[in-house]
Amino acid sequence: VDYYAQAVHGHLALMAAARPVDEVRADPATPEALAQRLRAAQQMRAFAASELGLPDNSSYTRYADLGRPYPVWSVVAAPEFSLTLKSWCYPVVGCATYRGYFDLAAAEAAARALREQGYEVNIQGVPAYSTLGWFADPLLNSFVNRGEGALAGLIFHELAHQVVYVPGDSAFNESFATAVEREGVRRWMDAHGTPEQRAAWADYQVRRQQFLDLLRATRAELAALYASGLPPEVMRARKARILADLQSDYAALRTRWGGWPGYDRFFAQAPGNAHLGAVATYNDLVPGFEALLAAEEGDLPRFYARVRELASLPRPQRQARLAGD
Repeated sequence: VDYYAQAVHGHLALMAAARPVDEVRADPATPEALAQRLRAAQQMRAFAASELGLPDNSSYTRYADLGRPYPVWSVVAAPEFSLTLKSWCYPVVGCATYRGYFDLAAAEAAARALREQGYEVNIQGVPAYSTLGWFADPLLNSFVNRGEGALAGLIFHELAHQVVYVPGDSAFNESFATAVEREGVRRWMDAHGTPEQRAAWADYQVRRQQFLDLLRATRAELAALYASGLPPEVMRARKARILADLQSDYAALRTRWGGWPGYDRFFAQAPGNAHLGAVATYNDLVPGFEALLAAEEGDLPRFYARVRELASLPRPQRQARLAGD
């Protein structure tokens, strides 16, 4: 009851703080930089509907400044010797591998309780979330000042959840939205990006893939360790070495990037199963979705129809199709 009470109260407070974008832009008290970002967000919103086939509704036509860095903090948990994330089940949306709190203190209290149960826990600030079209999701101060590609990608990602959403399958939902995000930003940059913005986005994509490859290799090492049947104390020591290697490998990668700190936030908490599992949720099935889009020759409406067909299948069959099996 307490959890749902905070969720309802937090969401209603967020919606109450939202004002129409045109009203905010016309307000003399609105800084010019914010007015420009809101204008760019509206252009991206129109592009999403006209060029990407995403829902044309009231989402992202209002703006709210919540006076805090994130609207929600997400709690993710996993056992000590497993990469399988703990699930929580909710009405309507089904089960998910995360639990959201509108208050950081509440998220930290939930994390403490999970740690007492033996889970590894990650708390992450979430700049935006989707209500799946049930409400008109607003633009927020937590993400509106992002760079061109990041802002467009977030809007496209969250709108994609309104196109296809499978209750109880976080990996399917988030990887689908990430695939739409990536394709959408590519098209946005081709149509509206400056040469500098396109170059910056291309550099980011290379670094993102190198980071994901690093995490994927670490997860593979850990998965093999956890399946080894070794005594817990041996697994614990080897796990510590694998995670220490991850830290040092990232430091080397960061140096190759000229000190670019884009993924430092990931390492702000000591990495573990919950960290690694959360990244996998958003990325592991993306290649399968991108292959499906390529098979439809980049036709997004046809792609969405194919994804809806996949969504109707049992989960093992969905994942097998996306893996090419």
